Amino acid sequence: MRMSQMFAPTLREVPSEADIPSHQLMLRAGMVRKTVSGVYSYLHLGCRVVRKVEKIVREEMDRQGAQEVLMPAIQSADIWRETGRWDDYGSEMFRLKDRNGREMCLGPTHEEIITVTVRDEIRSYRQLPKILYQIQTKYRDEIRPRFGVMRSREFIMKDAYSFDRDNEGLDRSYEKMYEAYCRVFSRCGVDYRVVEADAGAIGGSQNHEFMVVSEVGEDALVFCDACGYAANVERAESAKPAERVADTEKVRTGIRKISTPGMRTIEEVTGYLKVEPRVLLKTLVYVADGTPVAAIVRGDRDLNEAKLKRVLGCRELELATPEVIERVSGAPVGFTGPVGLRERIKIVADWEATVVEDAVVGANAVDAHLVGAEYGVDYTADIVADIRNVVAGDACPRCGAELCGARGVEVGHLFKLGTKYSSALGAKYLDEGGVEHPIIMGCYGIGITRTVASVIEEHHDDDGIIWPMSVAPYQAVVMPLNTSESAQVEAAERIYSELCKHGVEAVMDDRDERPGVKFKDADLIGFPIRVIVGPKHLGDGEVEVSMRRDGTVELVKIENVAVRVKEIVDRELAALMPE
Repeated sequence: MRMSQMFAPTLREVPSEADIPSHQLMLRAGMVRKTVSGVYSYLHLGCRVVRKVEKIVREEMDRQGAQEVLMPAIQSADIWRETGRWDDYGSEMFRLKDRNGREMCLGPTHEEIITVTVRDEIRSYRQLPKILYQIQTKYRDEIRPRFGVMRSREFIMKDAYSFDRDNEGLDRSYEKMYEAYCRVFSRCGVDYRVVEADAGAIGGSQNHEFMVVSEVGEDALVFCDACGYAANVERAESAKPAERVADTEKVRTGIRKISTPGMRTIEEVTGYLKVEPRVLLKTLVYVADGTPVAAIVRGDRDLNEAKLKRVLGCRELELATPEVIERVSGAPVGFTGPVGLRERIKIVADWEATVVEDAVVGANAVDAHLVGAEYGVDYTADIVADIRNVVAGDACPRCGAELCGARGVEVGHLFKLGTKYSSALGAKYLDEGGVEHPIIMGCYGIGITRTVASVIEEHHDDDGIIWPMSVAPYQAVVMPLNTSESAQVEAAERIYSELCKHGVEAVMDDRDERPGVKFKDADLIGFPIRVIVGPKHLGDGEVEVSMRRDGTVELVKIENVAVRVKEIVDRELAALMPE
């Protein structure tokens, strides 16, 4: 490919719409262009990188015996209603009607349609197991698309589905996909962690997220360097506190009501009473599937809504309105407390909150709090469970060591679905004795375009992208510094031709531009290897071969350049290949 012909409109200035490096650099390097909010066109360079990631994914999926299929983006509402997700999925789903008024959607995911497809074709245990996958565009009407292709409304995804006769088979399929994902992200050159995660709308039991560690990540995660435990904060477990031991020597003053005029927030109440936030208990009122419930956590902790939702087993959970709070507690927002509240609504208490002695709680009265409250004496809960956010510095729930924290971008997710979809849609098989059973399923996704952005987030500097060799749009660029000098052009053409013959993906920068422009574009686009043909060494029959990653330069004879560059390419690719 010649730069004079390439459709790669680079930008010198950082676009005002772009907040994070990957978004800025994908626009500046001419990889993508926005059409509408959350929707992008992939230009030549961007398309090549996407295809590189897809190729890696295909190779690793095929290695595990998965078979590629391609399912439609337009799906009937009927099968979504059979699983109950037509209403559950919410406003993220793009919904439409055909000319006959039949309801359809643009597929945000494909559990329903793949299950129906297998249901109609598989009858016997002899046809199992199967792992089917596709690489296809998904559509989700994000409420706030941001960060370029990191969170967009149209994106490319690999989704795979396993079908087994029992849980042991599901375990084997899950392990195959786990191994495939480790290989995929290693080959893409990203620093990833595998963390326990929340299943969300897809459902299922065990699941793991593959997270690329990044400061711009939307997800918080915690991990333990001592034992290897790692989890998304939505799923991270808190270590169970030691049982409270009553101090028989302590003289208890008992619970008492005090005035806290206008004091609603944690900061206001603790400052006024001169106590630490950890002795104040927050009582938060939610509405779970239409019914008010209360949740109690320490004042220095944040409630984890995903955990609370799992504990309650509800489909919908939202904070109660001020009107509902006042109706159930008898007081305005900021003064709700657990004492006497259980007679009116269900209470869920975080297990850490139940061991706080002499706690400060809302008095369920205007401008008043209670001090000296004790769990089991002054109030109790219907459920005591882990419902708070875990943070760095907390004890690891597995080994007790101190947890570390980071932010990450979710690029892959594995789910053990069980029979959630096969039972709802009637996907069954007959065993050796002719007995019918629901097929056991797993689901496995990789965000292709999000992975591209994550690679850039990890591999860039102030000048541009630093591609790992495996996903670079081109592996090398040949740069004659002065295209009006025939000797430089002839040498560059010879090198370019030899590189192509040796299987190196090369670009010839044949533009009539100043050397500075060529260098800036090469850095911005991120070609891993630069072959610089200039007057300084050409008289000795040599050119400079430099690496984008670290700037190292070596002089190579023109007749040896192709072989040397191919050696570098092969070495870099081999370094990324897992054993």
